[in-house]
Amino acid sequence: MTIIRFGYVAMSMELENCSPSQTMTFSQFSKLKDRDAAIRKLERIAASNLENCLRLLKHNTANEIHFFRLSSRLIPLAGHEELLGWKYLKALKEPLENIKQYLSEHPMRVDFHPDHFVLLNSTKAEILQNSVKTLSIHLALLKGMGIPPEHRCVLHVGGAYDDKEKALEQFIHNWSLIPTSIQNTVMLENDDTTFTLNDTLYLCEKLGIPLVFDLHHHLANHGDEENWHDEWERVVKTWEISSLPIKIHISSPRSEKDFRAHADYIDPEMVDTFCQKIKGTVGEIYCMIEAKQKDAALFQLAKDLQDNPHFEQIDGSSFYIR
Repeated sequence: MTIIRFGYVAMSMELENCSPSQTMTFSQFSKLKDRDAAIRKLERIAASNLENCLRLLKHNTANEIHFFRLSSRLIPLAGHEELLGWKYLKALKEPLENIKQYLSEHPMRVDFHPDHFVLLNSTKAEILQNSVKTLSIHLALLKGMGIPPEHRCVLHVGGAYDDKEKALEQFIHNWSLIPTSIQNTVMLENDDTTFTLNDTLYLCEKLGIPLVFDLHHHLANHGDEENWHDEWERVVKTWEISSLPIKIHISSPRSEKDFRAHADYIDPEMVDTFCQKIKGTVGEIYCMIEAKQKDAALFQLAKDLQDNPHFEQIDGSSFYIR
């Protein structure tokens, strides 16, 4: 029997004043004449983000949610070329330690989805270097929060640069230039415009990277590979190298006209259809809900599935698939 556990992304629609993504632009930073005071302000914003992150983790525990995506904007301007000497981890040791302590007492699966400008298949050395630097920041945060860093950062393959086959080979070339510690954090996801499930599987199988299957992206971008379940066994196999159970993404189109955009909530029929195709193929699967209504979408989906005979509820966010 397969267990499916649902999670949500970064923010809560229920908790007020709890953004983990408060920010300061470099333009705002530059307008403050006292650089030390400006850095202290950055640190206060980052500390507030981490405190709100801890509130979100407590919210998850209270609602029996075992899967959560951390914001990649916890530390504003981390890694900016004008702030390379900023020792933000030292300044934020206490709020990071508080999260570490909480997760040790209330374990849950948490990970990141770094921003779209992380391009590991870029032909430009500067872009690749900045991408590795961004992933290094994520790795440092994972370690600071006591989270094992293995397979915690979901990435898209990158840009096609007018030649998709060449872009795939560029990823393979660049991969050899990336430190092993960074490689070990990475998962790859099929995207909604360029790199299909089979494209992404090609890289994952060749390089030993787990594949995060995104059903919505596949529906929007599948080329001649319409039946994703024909490749499901290959997807599952990419996770054999990981200590973590397989994870996927699910979202619903906002509309037929705006198909690639995420809807507010999740279509329960889409979830049911997917689950009936994969039940019994894995013991446990983690499903990240990408919906505009965040945790409210998770709660609504759980409510929608309660009376579905294909599901047996275990707790607030987990079900057996029948």
